[in-house]
Amino acid sequence: MKKTEIAFDINELVGRVERFAAGKERARVRRVTIPPPVKAISARVIRETRAKLGCTQSEFAALLNVPKVTAVSWENGTRKPSGAALRLLAVARKNPDALQAA
Repeated sequence: MKKTEIAFDINELVGRVERFAAGKERARVRRVTIPPPVKAISARVIRETRAKLGCTQSEFAALLNVPKVTAVSWENGTRKPSGAALRLLAVARKNPDALQAA
């Protein structure tokens, strides 16, 4: 598993905590709305999505940045997309232009 390094200035962090504790700095609130998990997409829907985009299986795979064999296996129903691929397929299904614009 690849480790991700996060760089930060410890002195700045300590200073901000101290200013917050002394009431000299307010906490920053950031809200992020996470969409619900994407439901599984059937092979038929994946084929329809590709057809809606008007591209070949090779082109579809290239748009999704997956090997052609993967895209074909999704369309055949021998494999099911998951994770980021499932989310990307959902975006392509709802907004086909977004996939081609990326």
